[in-house]
Amino acid sequence: MRYSISIPQFDVDGFDGDGLRSYLTRAEELGFEGGWTMEQAIGPTPFIAPMELLAWAAGCTTTLRLGVAVLITSLHDPLQLAATVTAVDRLSHGRLELGLAPGGGRRKFEAFGVDPATFISSFTEGLELMKAAWSDQPRVTFHGRFRDVDDLPIAPKPVQRPHPPIWFGANAAAAIARAVRHGDAFMGAGSSTTESFATAVQTLRTELAVQDKDPATFRVGKRVYLIVDDDAARARDRVSAGLHRIYGSMPGIDAVAVSGTPSDVARGLRDVIDAGAQTLLLNPTGANLAEDREQMERLAAEVIPQLS
Repeated sequence: MRYSISIPQFDVDGFDGDGLRSYLTRAEELGFEGGWTMEQAIGPTPFIAPMELLAWAAGCTTTLRLGVAVLITSLHDPLQLAATVTAVDRLSHGRLELGLAPGGGRRKFEAFGVDPATFISSFTEGLELMKAAWSDQPRVTFHGRFRDVDDLPIAPKPVQRPHPPIWFGANAAAAIARAVRHGDAFMGAGSSTTESFATAVQTLRTELAVQDKDPATFRVGKRVYLIVDDDAARARDRVSAGLHRIYGSMPGIDAVAVSGTPSDVARGLRDVIDAGAQTLLLNPTGANLAEDREQMERLAAEVIPQLS
């Protein structure tokens, strides 16, 4: 098992650089493999943008893998995003983990100039163009349905070859098949229940067999929203408040979290592991950086040891 921790992104009263630097340093000291961000480009939640925050975090860390789960890449220009990915990978000396998804459902495609009728095709083509931009070829030629590139010089390239590991977020069977076809790993959404994640993992395993991919080389993870508190009822209230800060009144969101005493949280995380997770992205839903720091300490001292 591998354990990562979320990187707090809330910016309500000004960016606390010293506090976040201390948080990241402590995450490394506690032995977390990675620190991950998430994307919420529009909405009421005051989130620092994920890739920009990872670029900043690269200068504060030395061993922590730096991940984002997930970027809705259908809302990004692929060549600009490819350059951003390369920059963060180089600034971190090859520590970037890249989570991608096409989006759908509630996404405000029109706000980004994206046609809702073709966003899947645009996403897939955009990923192909990004991979071409990251390739060893110094000049890129690419002719697609949405983009034409002729003999375009692209430098520098990512440190990790052929590119940083690509984690896909997906739920539907077709999306999971796409994840296996184009990705390197799978990250279950924090907004999905453990039961939904277990179903997705079974579909993923079937698809790996269909596409003749080695499951040993295709890692599976899940973001888990949680709160540890010695009072189980208070933990439920705290985690619920945190989820609504992120997702508003999204139906069913209160069912996705793990909360309670250290033993309660360990049992909930064990269920996620039993459902197929090899990486747990632990995401406290504290109201501020201090609460998330306290949660990280408790997870490392009181919860993770119960999972070994």
